[in-house]
Amino acid sequence: MPIEADELVQLRDALLRARAAGTRSVDYEGRRITYATDSEMATALADLERRIARAIRPAPGAVRFLTSKGL
Repeated sequence: MPIEADELVQLRDALLRARAAGTRSVDYEGRRITYATDSEMATALADLERRIARAIRPAPGAVRFLTSKGL
């Protein structure tokens, strides 16, 4: 079951706030996530950004194939 875009944005915002405050722990919906390093937090942020972009991108409406015999 994919996570909705709204929830991904909330997760990203919570992680950004924690990183800006200099903490390595994020509390979200009763859960605590602790990151070992700042680079681990940066990797998690990049992953969330990719997931958000994928979630809000509209699905393609039509697929058109163009073929040729190479002549």
